Amino acid sequence: MSGKTVVRMAELEIDPDRLEAYRALLTEEIEASLALEEGVLSLSAVSLRDNPNRIHILEVYADQEAYEAHLRTAHFLKYKNETAGMVTSLTLLEVDPIAMRAKP
Repeated sequence: MSGKTVVRMAELEIDPDRLEAYRALLTEEIEASLALEEGVLSLSAVSLRDNPNRIHILEVYADQEAYEAHLRTAHFLKYKNETAGMVTSLTLLEVDPIAMRAKP
């Protein structure tokens, strides 16, 4: 892998009646991505405390190639297909990291 790290923020709104099913599918997809894809460096999902159907996902990929490969994986395509009717709004933001650290 070569090139610049790709960092994205996804802002989603989920149908409140399908929120628990969505959260389970999202968790499954994140776990598979981290386990199976070398180029997926980090995926973190949070919901807004006062509005739990608003979810933000911070995505970090080794490079653009890794991001594009992620979009073609069976686990991502399953997530995308199974959650299509659950997501009522989706905004993808290109972001630049300022300080991103994690303990090993």
